[in-house]
Amino acid sequence: MAAAAINEYRPDYAVPPGSVLEERLAAYNISHAEFARRCGRSPKLISDIVAGKAPIEPKTAIQFEKVLGVDADLWLGIEKDYRLYQTRADEAAEAEAASAWSETFPIKELMERGVIRKPSTGGEAVSELLSFFGVASIEAWQTRHRDAAVAYRHSPSFKSDRPALASWLRLAEIDAARQPCRGYREPEFKKMLRQIRRLTCAPVPEALEEARKLCNHAGVALAFVKPLPKTRLSGAAWWLSTRKPVIALSARHKTDDHLWFSLFHEAAHVLLHSKKTVFLDGSNDGEDDIEVEANAWAANFLVPRADLQRFIDMGSYGSVDIRRFADEQGIAPGVVVGSLQHRGLLPWNRLNALKVRLRWTDER
Repeated sequence: MAAAAINEYRPDYAVPPGSVLEERLAAYNISHAEFARRCGRSPKLISDIVAGKAPIEPKTAIQFEKVLGVDADLWLGIEKDYRLYQTRADEAAEAEAASAWSETFPIKELMERGVIRKPSTGGEAVSELLSFFGVASIEAWQTRHRDAAVAYRHSPSFKSDRPALASWLRLAEIDAARQPCRGYREPEFKKMLRQIRRLTCAPVPEALEEARKLCNHAGVALAFVKPLPKTRLSGAAWWLSTRKPVIALSARHKTDDHLWFSLFHEAAHVLLHSKKTVFLDGSNDGEDDIEVEANAWAANFLVPRADLQRFIDMGSYGSVDIRRFADEQGIAPGVVVGSLQHRGLLPWNRLNALKVRLRWTDER
C-alpha cells in the first residue's frame, strides 16, 4: 500500500554516471581512448557510458575501480540510482498522460480513509491508486478488474459505479488479509453462526466485534467497510484463498435487521456456492436461483420457517407480540419486523422503532 512509503526520501534528481566519469577523467587528464585502453574495453563503450546510452555493469565497475581508484560499489550505486530515477520519471510521465483514469475513482474518500496520500498531480493520483490496488500498471488493473467482473456474473444487476465498487472491495480485501484466521473449517463455521445468531440481541458494536472473532476462529474473515459514494451494495462474499473465505458488509441500510440478514446471506454463499465467484449483493431480492437460495437459507437460519409460519398464522403483529416471539427465538425483534415487512405482512413504515439504527463511528 502507498502508506508504507510515506517516509521514504526520494530526491528529485540523479547524477548520471557518465558525468561523474567525465569529471574523473578530466581530473586525471585521461582521454576516452586512453581510458578505454587501460580498462581493456572499446572506446565506443566508454563513449556510450559517458552519453548515458550504456549502463555500468559489475565487471565494468571493477575495471573503473582499478583504473580510477573509485570503489566499484560506488559506480554501481550511481548507476542504480540514475536508472531508477529515469524509470520513475518515465512512469510518472506515462501516469500523467493517463490521469483521466484516476478521475473515475473516489480519491477524496480514499484519502480520508488514509489509504492513499493526497496527490498533487494527476500522475501522482494514478501512482497512488496503483499502489492501493497492489498492481504495477493500469493495464494490470484492467486485466484484474476484467477477470473479477467475470466472477460477478451471479450477482444481482444493481447499479454500483464500477471504480467505486472496485475500491470498496479492495478496502475489504485489505482488511480481510490482515485478519488472523485459521484455515477454514465448515463444521466450525456452522457452529459459530449459531452463536452469532444469538448475538443479534446484544448491543451492535460489541456483537459485531464478537462475530468477527467467531468467524476468524472458523477461518472466515469478516470485514466491515463503510460504503463509498456510488456503491449500492449491502455485502459481498468471495474466497481470498482456498482456505480463507471473506464476508464483507457495508451496513448500507443502517438498521440491524438488514445488517444481520446480509451477514447470513453472505454466509450462505460461503457454505453453498462456488469458490470461484465473487457474490455482490445489493438488496434482499434475489434475481437468480443462487440469490434466491441464499435468501431462503439466511431467512430460515435467522427465523426457522415453521416457527415463523406459526407466528404468522396467529394473525397478530403488534409490538408486544413481536417482542414475545423474538424472545422465544432468541433473536432481535428488529429481525422479526424486517422479515414480516419483506413478506408484505407489515408496511415498511410500521414498527421500525423495534429496529436498531446504526451509524459509523465517524458519523454524527
